[in-house]
Amino acid sequence: MPIYEFLCNKCKREFEELVFKENEQVQCPDCGSQDTQKLMSACKFRTGGPIVLGKPSSNAITTRGKAGCASCSGGNCSSCG
Repeated sequence: MPIYEFLCNKCKREFEELVFKENEQVQCPDCGSQDTQKLMSACKFRTGGPIVLGKPSSNAITTRGKAGCASCSGGNCSSCG
């Protein structure tokens, strides 16, 4: 059940809505119009692993249970293994 961003074509308000079905009709929370369109929105996510795109995450939990690179005295991530 994803949350999508919409634009009301009547009052021009942008809003988010939880959509249960693919072709569900969405109503503007301000004016009540069903003349809405789904907007293209950016997707963000976090993996939670120690290395993302080859760079160490500042808040990653290493295999030794330490709190990421901030508490590491090894000098590089290969010394944490």
